[in-house]
Parts: sequence; structure tokens; C-alpha cells
Amino acid sequence: MKKNLIFILSLVMLAFTGCGDDDNKGPNPISVAFAVPSLNLIENATPIQVLFSSPTPTAGNLTISYITTGVTYGTDFTTLPAQTENLIVVPFEANVSSVAITFNKLINALEGETKNVVFKIEDVSLNNATISGNLTVKANFNETALSGQAMAAEVGGPNQPNQVYIDLSSGGHATAPRTSWDLGFYGGTDFRVAINGSLKMAAKQLETTNIDEVQSPDESMIISQGQGVASQIDHPAGLITGTTIAAISANDADNKVYLINMGSNPSETAPSTGSEGSASGTSRGWKKVRILRSGTDYKIQYADIDATTHEEKIISKNSAYNFTFFSLVSKNVVNVEPQKNQWDINFTTFTNLVGGTTPYYYPDFVVTNLKGGARSYQVVNTETLNYDTFTLANVVSANFTEDQRNIGSNWRSTSVTGPGGLPVSAFVLKTDRFFVIKDPVGNIYKLKFTGGANASGERGYPTFQYALLQ
Repeated sequence: MKKNLIFILSLVMLAFTGCGDDDNKGPNPISVAFAVPSLNLIENATPIQVLFSSPTPTAGNLTISYITTGVTYGTDFTTLPAQTENLIVVPFEANVSSVAITFNKLINALEGETKNVVFKIEDVSLNNATISGNLTVKANFNETALSGQAMAAEVGGPNQPNQVYIDLSSGGHATAPRTSWDLGFYGGTDFRVAINGSLKMAAKQLETTNIDEVQSPDESMIISQGQGVASQIDHPAGLITGTTIAAISANDADNKVYLINMGSNPSETAPSTGSEGSASGTSRGWKKVRILRSGTDYKIQYADIDATTHEEKIISKNSAYNFTFFSLVSKNVVNVEPQKNQWDINFTTFTNLVGGTTPYYYPDFVVTNLKGGARSYQVVNTETLNYDTFTLANVVSANFTEDQRNIGSNWRSTSVTGPGGLPVSAFVLKTDRFFVIKDPVGNIYKLKFTGGANASGERGYPTFQYALLQ
């Protein structure tokens, strides 16, 4: 039996809890929590991350306990830092937003065995810290993928304010507001930075390396239906080499300033039935950024476009995730995607290209986790082959291409013929097709969409069902 991931049933949103009048921890306590409630130990070495809700004001230590089931420290697993008397003391530096334990798995679980380790945060040596959120994390040596189920993706209705990440092997989902992030700092070998295409963001390289030069808005950068510059958005196929921001050079002089069109918010009012309001909100304005390397990490310089000074922040690479996400609005690292091998598809809005050259914005879009190792392709029904009859023997491996849009908008259309033969906005489910998805650990599923609107015809209510092919 293949080893499979257990997904995060909900994305961690750390609680920023206030203190009572008699609390000596100060007015703005830092919340400390594990990044996820559980994970599968697919690799021999797995980082187990602890998050701080805001950068640590001083250096300190976390004290973490653990309880084992079916395994023994030193024989079946070790950790870095190592344990002493069943406690792990994890040091952290000042001005960091996370710290990690490395879990070294020395054996694999056999089919039917239960082997896991549950870690618990016991203490943190900060005067203004509270332990809240995921107090524990279960590290599983083995899990079995679900055989399939029916699901709904809570994108938030016709204004579609959310991105929803789905893991098919566990049936779990994680949700993050689209406006919660602006830039994604790649955790892999390359030094690349993505922009948030779900908000119609665009980036334009300037000639200067001086972040403190005053800049002006460039209206040609605004993305609309059939408007914008293809080279100013991340290439929608999803390869990391296709980011509009050039690879970050080790030579600082090569890293130019970028003018950033921050795109637009979701609408705050409901659109007419059958229409969508995901891109009709207020403008999010403009920023300027310059991104450098800082050893094996990133350094971002950023400011408003009319500012003559700037702010800086170090963004740590984290190989467990596709990206570390940063908000130019809150000026913090934020939690968005689950770990890179713990999700398969993402329901989102999306900036695509029409004809290969023209930016075009899509609601009701589904992205495959290409960077994390997932793949997908579409199958159109025939007289002899459909969702019900499709088996593992029918899978064509060559169809798993490196394009995150292989599901995309192909599962729906958005208009019907109205009076006088004119098109009228309405959600239309395409029932003549289904999709094949291979997850990051090699499980293969068939998936068909069962809806995209509610009973009143309002868009933004996608549903689907899937089954594991064995």
C-alpha cells in the first residue's frame, strides 16, 4: 500500500488574544502554535513548524514534550534538536516568525500498524507570549488514502473572497482569504517570487535599483478582461521559471525595483444572480518593491510609491512549502497554502492568458498543485468511457502535463442564450467531462464536478465528487 498524506482539515489561523488587566504579558501578546494539527511523514526528514503570530521581540526557547505510539526515540526516530528527558528545547532568534523541529524517521510503518508521535508546546520563554491554536501536532508514520467522497469548496459565494485548498487523500480542505497575501517567496532551490494573480496583480520592472525613488502609477498595468501586459503577470501555466519578477540574483546590483499594481478587492455587494463579483471591488493601490538575497533566504524592501524611505524584512525559505507568503498590507508573513505535499487542487480566481498574449481574469477556476508534484488532465465522455466506467487501466500517464490549468475553467461556462439570442450571465456545469488527478505521492483519482451555483442560481458554490483508482 502506498504511503499517503493526511491533510490539514483547516488552515491554521493563529488567535491574537488580548490579556486581562492583571496580565503582566503586555498589551499585544504573541500567539504560538504548531503550523498544522497533523502531518504524514512521507520523507525521511520532515520539518515540523511552529509559528509566531508576529515577529519575536527577543531570542528565546520553546519547550516541547512528546508522546509516542508504537515507536521509540533513538530506534524509530530522532529529532533535531535532540530530546533530553522527553523534552525538546528549540532555540529561536529575535525577529523571526517561525521555528522548526526536524523529525528524522528511521523506519516505515507496515500496513495495519499505528505509529505516531504527538508533540505538545509546553512553554515559550517570551514575556508576552500565549500558547494558542494548534497546541499539539501528530506526526503519522503511515496513513491510507480515502477511497473518495462528495465535497463542496467554500469559496464564499459569488464574490469568491476565498482560496480553498483540497487534499483528496484525506478529504480535507484549507481556506485563506484571497486578499491575505501579495507575494509568494519560493521554498525550492530557485530564488523566485510570485505575485497574487487571484487579485489581478501585475508587476513591472523599473530601471532603478533605488527603492527610495518616487514612482507614479502606470495605468497600462491594470488587468481587466482583455487588458494588461502578458509579461507583467506570472505565466499562468504555473512553472516557477515563469514568474514576472525575475530570478533574484546573488548580485544585488542585478535586482531592480518593481512597480506593483496591487489589483482589486472582491466586491462588497452581491452581484445580480448568475453573475460574479470577485473582481469588481475597490482598487488595492500601488506599491514598489525590491527583492534581494540574504544568504539562503530573501530580503524584501518595500514602500508606498510616493515614499522616499522604505521598510525591509527577511523572508526565510521553507522547503516544506511551495511558498512563504507575505502581505504588503499587514507587513507580515501570513499562512495561506498547506505544506506542498498536502494539497492537490485549489479553488480560486485566476489571471489567465487568452491567445497566449492577452491577460484575462477568471472566477470559478481550479488550479492543480503543479509545484508540489500533483498533475491532472481532462477526459471527455464517449459512448464507452465516462466517469462511472473509467478505471486505473484507462489512465494515460502522458496526459499529465506540466500545466496547472488542466482543470482551470474547463468544468463550467458562464452564460446561456437569452431573449433575442443574446447571452445572459448564468452558471452552466459541463457534464460531458471529468478529470484525472495524480497527487504528490502518486495516488490517482477521477473527479467530476456536480455543481457551481446554489438553488437560487448564485455562483460561487462549487461541488464535486471523486474516487481513488486502484
